[in-house]
Amino acid sequence: MDIIWYGHSCFRVSERGRASVVTDPFGENLGYEVPRLKADIVTISHDAPGHNYVAGVKGYERVIEDPGEYEIGGVFIIGVATYDRTQENPRRNVVYVLDYEGLTVTHLGDLDHVPNQSMIDALGSIDIALVPVGDGGALGSSQAAEVVSLLEPRIVIPMHYRTPALRGLELDPVDRFLKEMGVSTIEEEDILRVSSTSMPEQTQVVVLNYEH
Repeated sequence: MDIIWYGHSCFRVSERGRASVVTDPFGENLGYEVPRLKADIVTISHDAPGHNYVAGVKGYERVIEDPGEYEIGGVFIIGVATYDRTQENPRRNVVYVLDYEGLTVTHLGDLDHVPNQSMIDALGSIDIALVPVGDGGALGSSQAAEVVSLLEPRIVIPMHYRTPALRGLELDPVDRFLKEMGVSTIEEEDILRVSSTSMPEQTQVVVLNYEH
C-alpha cells in the first residue's frame, strides 16, 4: 500500500489491483500547489472549501460524502458520522475507514472531539490513522493524542496543521502533536509504503512531506 499526502487533509491511498482513493481534495484557496490527482474513488469528509474540490480529481468512478457502507474495486469503505444527524444544522463530518483486506486506513476528516466508545467500536480495528492535529475547528494536539490512544493504530500520519505553504487558516504546527506523542525528532517522508507484514509492533508517527 502507498499513501501520499498533498497537504491539509488530502491523501491518495493505493494498492496494486485495488481501487485507489483520494481524500478531501483541495483547490487554490489553501495556498498549496493544487495537485494533479487521479483516483477511482473520492471521499469528502465535509462540504467545505479545502476539502471538497472534486473537480481536481480525474478518472473517478464514485464520490462518497455520506455515512454508510460501500464496496468498490476490492476496497470496503465504512463512513461513520461524527455529528448528531437529528440536529437541524449540525457541523457535518464523516470519518472513513478504508479496508484493503489486510490493512485498514481511517481518515478522520475534521473530527473536532474525542469520540465515545460506541464510535470507536464502529470504526473497528485501525492499522493506519490519518489524524487532524492542528486545531482550527478540528482536533488540537492533546485531543489528537487522546484519540490515537483510543484507536491504537500501528501508524499515525498527522494532517490538518500549519505548514509554510498554508494560507488563510490559523492552525498549530505539527510539533505540538509530536511533543504530545513523545516524539522528539522525526524525518519527513515523501511516501508511506507499507504491507500487512511490515507494520510496526508499537504505534509509530510518520510525518509526510506535502511537496512532490
